[in-house]
Amino acid sequence: MSDVETAFAAALEEVENLPERPDNQDLLRLYALYKQATLGDVAGKRPGMMDFVKRAKYDAWAELEGTSQEEAMQSYVDVVEELKAAQG
Repeated sequence: MSDVETAFAAALEEVENLPERPDNQDLLRLYALYKQATLGDVAGKRPGMMDFVKRAKYDAWAELEGTSQEEAMQSYVDVVEELKAAQG
């Protein structure tokens, strides 16, 4: 396991133990980075207009297309560190 993978695994645990739930925008970023890190580029059909949540998740993930899985892991770790610092 590389250093980035180890840090990513630790960040996955740390995000569960944050004192406060992140806001929706941060949750969306974390979701998209997690999907990109674990599955790679978005696949499948974009959800319909009336399925707001799934469509927002799909779009956030699609914005990361072309980002390497290692880069996504590092970005996820960075976001978790920012959240931890902000929540004190």
